[in-house]
Amino acid sequence: MRTHFDYGQLPVSRWRNGGGETREIVSFPPGDAQFGWRASIATIDADGPFSPFPGIDRVITLLHGDSVLLRSEQVQQRLLPHQPWAFPGEWAVEAQISGSCQDFNIMTRRDSWLSQVEVVQQPVTSTHGVAWVLSGEWQTADRERLTVDQGMWWLDEETTLAPLSAEASLLFVTLNRVP
Repeated sequence: MRTHFDYGQLPVSRWRNGGGETREIVSFPPGDAQFGWRASIATIDADGPFSPFPGIDRVITLLHGDSVLLRSEQVQQRLLPHQPWAFPGEWAVEAQISGSCQDFNIMTRRDSWLSQVEVVQQPVTSTHGVAWVLSGEWQTADRERLTVDQGMWWLDEETTLAPLSAEASLLFVTLNRVP
């Protein structure tokens, strides 16, 4: 199963605290309230708390925008563009922003899925994953093309993505089931 998506076509939902909105890429399995993994792009418009997700591991990557400082009892982390940061969903995290920003989020249920998130400029392959084009153009082995603000997710299908230009950059998420 392989699904393409375009930012402008993703459904938008406002946060309960009013501090932003989320565009959900996929929640797997679809329609299941107890997702195994979830990918989304969020816009943060105001300072405020992140929703707690007990039992979930989270990775957040700043895509666009101004400074984002995340604080919890455990850590203080400044998000930098295109540098993934992982943290447990149990942490009570507060965001402090300067202006509006946009981030890419991966959440995995700790007892069933693991994720590895990286920004790459070379060909990559995985059996389960999510990809988001940061710059340039990318192509699958069967010549499907993706450009900026487009991506794809796949499950149980080995998928390779390769850059088509020197400036191409990709946010690449490898997902694996917990044995």
